[in-house]
Amino acid sequence: MKKGNFGKIVLFTVIGLVVVFTFWFLWAKSRPKVVLYDIVTPEMGNIENQTVATGTIEPRDEILIKPQISGIITEVTKIAGQRVTVGEVLARVKVIPEMGSLNSAESRMRIAKIEQTKIEQEFARQTSLYANEVISKEEFEASEAAYNKAKEETSNAVSALDIVRDGVTGRYAHLSNTQIRSTIAGMILDVPVKVGNSVIQANTFNDGTTIASVADMNDLLFVGTIDETEVGKIKEGMPLRITIGAIDNQQFDAVLEYIAPKGTSTNGAVLFQIKAAVQIPPTTFVRAGYSANAQVVLQHVEDVLKVPESALEFSGDSTFVYVLTDTLAQTGKQDDFERRQVKIGMSNGIDVEIQSGITLNNRLRGNEIDPKKIKN
Repeated sequence: MKKGNFGKIVLFTVIGLVVVFTFWFLWAKSRPKVVLYDIVTPEMGNIENQTVATGTIEPRDEILIKPQISGIITEVTKIAGQRVTVGEVLARVKVIPEMGSLNSAESRMRIAKIEQTKIEQEFARQTSLYANEVISKEEFEASEAAYNKAKEETSNAVSALDIVRDGVTGRYAHLSNTQIRSTIAGMILDVPVKVGNSVIQANTFNDGTTIASVADMNDLLFVGTIDETEVGKIKEGMPLRITIGAIDNQQFDAVLEYIAPKGTSTNGAVLFQIKAAVQIPPTTFVRAGYSANAQVVLQHVEDVLKVPESALEFSGDSTFVYVLTDTLAQTGKQDDFERRQVKIGMSNGIDVEIQSGITLNNRLRGNEIDPKKIKN
C-alpha cells in the first residue's frame, strides 16, 4: 500500500471519531439531569434558643484578712484549704517598737512610779494620823483618793509601755492586735505570708499586707461576660446551666442575679459582665477559680412540630417547604414534591417550629443527594 493512501485512511478515521464523540457529547448534555433529594420527616419536640457565656466560678464574698499592727510574722497557724470560724487565730505578729515611742513610754512609767511612791508614803502618814484621830475623815479620804489615782496612773503607764513594746497587755490579751483572727467563717483560699515576713497594718495610706483570704465556699457565683448582641435578650432571674471544665458530665443550675450596666471593650467587642448564683450539691466540691461556661436559655418552646431549617425555602416574607407526593418513596425527584407555604415560629439555627401548613404525617424534601453516593 502506498504511503499516501495510508495517511488518508488515518485522517478519515480521526475525523470520524471526532464527529461521533461530538454527537455523543451533545446527546448526553441534552438529556435532563435527574436530581434526587433526601426525605425529611417532621417530628414533635422542644426547641431552645440559647447563648453561651464564658467565665469562672468565684465565691460571693472573699475577705482579705489584714493586720491592725505592723511587725514580723512569728507564727502561721493555718494553711490554705482549712476551714475556720469567726475569731479563730490565723497568725501571730511580733511588734517592732519605734524607739521614740518606746523611750517616751518608759519615761512615763518611771515618773508614774516615782509619783506613786511619794503619794503612798503620804497616804501611810495620813492613815496613822487618822487612826489617832488627829485629822478629819475628809482629809483621810482625800489622801486615799490621791493614792488610788496614783496606782491607776502607774498601771496605765505600764500598760502603755507593754503596748508599745509588745503590742499587747496582760489585761486585754484576748483582744491583742498581734493575734490575726478570721473575721468570717469559711475556707482559707490563700495564705501569702510566711514566718519571718514583715507586715504593714492597714491605714488610710496603705491597704496593708494580706495575711490570708477567706471565703464561704457554700455560696458561689458564676462570673462571666456576654456579648452586646445578646445582652438585650437576658434579664435578672433567668435560669442558667453551668458546665465546669474540671468536672465532667455534670451540669449545675444557676439563677442570673446581675447584669453590668456598662460594657467593656475587649479586642474590638463590647462585653458585659454577668453574675449568677450557682447551686452546688453538698456532695460536690467546687474550687474557686474553675473555668466554666453558662448556657443562657433565651427562648424555649415545648411539644411543637419542628423540621430542620435546611428543609425550608425562604422567598421574601414567605416560607415554603416541598411536600413529597409519593408516600412510599425513600428518595424523591424534583417532580415528586409539591411546594407548600408554611408559617414558622422559633428557630435555634438547626430546627424550626412549624405553626401551620403541614402535619406530622407529611414528608418533606431535604438536602440534595450527592450523585457519587448514589453510585456507591
